[in-house]
Amino acid sequence: MKIIFMGTPDFAVAALDALCRDGREVILAVTQPDRQKGRGRKVIQTPVKVCAEKWGVPVFQPARIREAGAIEQIRSLEPDLIVVAAFGQILPQELLDIPRLGCINIHASLLPRLRGAAPIQWSVINGDTESGITLMQMDAGLDTGDILFQESVPIGPQETGESLYDRLAQLGGEMIVKYLPAIEAGDIHPVPQQDSLSTYAPMLKKEMGEIDWTMPAGQIEQRMRGMLPWPGAYTTLGGHILKIWRARVQTYAQVPAGTSPGTVLYTDKKTICVAAGQEALELLEVQAEGKKRMETDAFLRGTKVSAGDVLGRG
Repeated sequence: MKIIFMGTPDFAVAALDALCRDGREVILAVTQPDRQKGRGRKVIQTPVKVCAEKWGVPVFQPARIREAGAIEQIRSLEPDLIVVAAFGQILPQELLDIPRLGCINIHASLLPRLRGAAPIQWSVINGDTESGITLMQMDAGLDTGDILFQESVPIGPQETGESLYDRLAQLGGEMIVKYLPAIEAGDIHPVPQQDSLSTYAPMLKKEMGEIDWTMPAGQIEQRMRGMLPWPGAYTTLGGHILKIWRARVQTYAQVPAGTSPGTVLYTDKKTICVAAGQEALELLEVQAEGKKRMETDAFLRGTKVSAGDVLGRG
């Protein structure tokens, strides 16, 4: 069975690596073009390209997969199946119709919940107790195709977007290898998604990391964990950016009536306790602008923070 794999970031690497380790005939890896990054504008290869070259799989990097030349190149290879994992572009129906077994997407949520670009992060931000992987028969919509197989994983109380990302990437690789024989044999039972149960997980933007102290402390803490490692959660202190790496809800802190959200309630040698819209939040690990990430006790040894100081732009 000739397989074309389409993916771009680290999340997709586990699936491509699993297919190659399983001895599957991956005839092409399609990934986004290399990008220039950093001050030196160094060209960075996509993680999928690096993995494909390790296994000796040819790489194709079209700027737009919808272009006629890109579609014809894929058609000329006569693939039996296309496996997609976080490719980064919506596939047109003309391309979806090429392989005889269709296109299978490895999606990091329990569809129809959290369709879209950032389901892993939003599952943590939303306070969900479980997530998972859906193998979906792709159609021209945004994650709207029939469900073929699903497996779930619990989301722990200290789960971050980063840790869940790693676990789901691994599960996606395991599942595509596990269920490929059934897909190849046609032993599948597609289940249409219930659109009425769908939710959306939009792409993260840098400004989403700014803490809104009017939110309840629990929601702020979930958002912090979900935004790791990017864009991260940040606020301002004395006009300078302060990134928050780790925090915990403080349910016992006394928040005087009329206290503005973002006000420092107290500091001790280890934490900074900040009033939120409801309850308060203890900052346990922070990073000052231009400094390294550090425990809050180390930060307080070099920076004076007092009760009544206000975090955020006000």
